[in-house]
Amino acid sequence: MNFNFQNLDRSTRQLMSDEIKYDIDREQLYFSRRFNETGYSCYIDILQNAVANGDEETFGISLKERGCFKTHEERKTKSGITLVKIPETANITFAESEFNRFYIRALCLKAIETGQQLLIYRARYSENPRVESEMLVNQTINPQKLLTDLRNNIGIDTALGLPPGPNSGLTVKL
Repeated sequence: MNFNFQNLDRSTRQLMSDEIKYDIDREQLYFSRRFNETGYSCYIDILQNAVANGDEETFGISLKERGCFKTHEERKTKSGITLVKIPETANITFAESEFNRFYIRALCLKAIETGQQLLIYRARYSENPRVESEMLVNQTINPQKLLTDLRNNIGIDTALGLPPGPNSGLTVKL
């Protein structure tokens, strides 16, 4: 099910592209640990194309069609290291998360420029929303603090808790 990005327009897409360049220039663009060699080599192009012309869904489809993910990964267990299958939905979870992060960063820039706060909302339906996520809905958030947080915590949980982990369906709007 698609996200409803309420402020996804041409200028937001441009700011998303600028934020991708920001990460590339600082050598901090997040690459999934589940990428294979193909994923590492074509990820930037797929991401930039999704931001320019698509959405989180087309992004995830492109990652899968291009074969960007390993089929298995090592996992530590009590009895040692075991090989486990990577979930079929890894491409979707990753694409939603990263597209949303760049979207939020772009809106932070817009909000800072116009002196606005950002409002957290549910952009994708969740049948069983987490209590932590529900508590964030309709809260306002300082765009400068959020932008700094997202730029400093690439591909991991943020200090401010937005977005609140994979599959939350939460994002922001002006």
